[in-house]
Amino acid sequence: MATKAPKKASSRSLAVRIGLGRLAQPPSLEFLLIGSAAILLTAFGVVMAFSATAVESLKSSGTPYAGGITHLVYAAIGIPLMFVMSLFSVRWLQRLAWPALILGIGLQLVVFTPLGDTQGGNRNWFYIGSLSIQPSEFLKAGLVLWLAYILFRKRPLLDRFWHFAIPALPVSGLAMATVLAGEDLGTVMVMALITFGTMYFAGVRMRFLAPIVIAGAAVVTVFVVTSENRMRRLLAVFDPNCDPSDQCYQPFHGLWGLAGGGILGRGLGNSHEKYNWLPAAADDYIFAIVGEELGLVGCLVLLALFVLMGVGIVRILRRSDSMFVRALAGGIGVWILGQALINIGVVLRLFPTLGVPLPFMSSGGSSLIAVLIATGVLLGLTRTLPETERAGRRGSAPAK
Repeated sequence: MATKAPKKASSRSLAVRIGLGRLAQPPSLEFLLIGSAAILLTAFGVVMAFSATAVESLKSSGTPYAGGITHLVYAAIGIPLMFVMSLFSVRWLQRLAWPALILGIGLQLVVFTPLGDTQGGNRNWFYIGSLSIQPSEFLKAGLVLWLAYILFRKRPLLDRFWHFAIPALPVSGLAMATVLAGEDLGTVMVMALITFGTMYFAGVRMRFLAPIVIAGAAVVTVFVVTSENRMRRLLAVFDPNCDPSDQCYQPFHGLWGLAGGGILGRGLGNSHEKYNWLPAAADDYIFAIVGEELGLVGCLVLLALFVLMGVGIVRILRRSDSMFVRALAGGIGVWILGQALINIGVVLRLFPTLGVPLPFMSSGGSSLIAVLIATGVLLGLTRTLPETERAGRRGSAPAK
């Protein structure tokens, strides 16, 4: 027994040295692409939050900077958390899968207690003092981590429907049901997209996924058809004569904001729509304020940053030899990039109003911190990639 302890201690110290050695290595291209895009998008969002919230902040608090400072504080919390999460190993991420999901569902259930609050017809927030928390944003992170882990554990059985489906589908459905109980169908659709993306990149066969997608579309259709408000929002997208003073008030003002910016925009801080014309100007419709103040150029820069992040995620998917890494990276990528496309599509009036924030940009601490934590996971996954470039350089060295 006395001889085994030194061996264990030496192996642990060796593991620590190897881990520290990996951290000391130059960051990979994937790390730089994803990390720089996340930081630039967050900084962009802080600047736009100061601008878009100025009028409302002046009205409510007497200073135009209150909303922007709040968003800056959330960014100052989220960015360090992103880098902390980037230090987690794959083994630790797998250990966190079940606790993260249980915590996410538990927080979501708090909205149905007296602490819960209803905004815009959705009961999806709760308050601790003056602090507002939207737990569904953190539930997205817990769901994608748990799904990737469960599918990884079942990787030899993914070619059998019931082996892959249990417990992935019932538990994912339970997580979505807790959000749907608060009437937030837009967030549920994003969670369904995350579930599909994680399963797809885990290698689940399309002949299994296609019926699930069809069944999910049928469920969404039922919830839309049975709700007068949702039907009105859906039909408004296809109605060229929709009343801009009624159902199409917000969509039209979003388009007018984009159109008013032209190529170069009115200038930072010079939006007209933020003067209480455009509802949720700093939240779900922040892209319209970007277009109005910074024009087409600003919108293209914003899109380019998301593309930059997408390139980094695709490189992880192509280079990783781990199914867990591919499933987790793919699920997070579908979450961030898919939600961004949905939000921008809503502002462009391609989709009905869904109440989905623009990642990194929309004002709101829960969304920003959850997305930065997920980005930190992506950064951690880049450390698991094989050093193909370095090996290639060694292989191409001339023989002596």
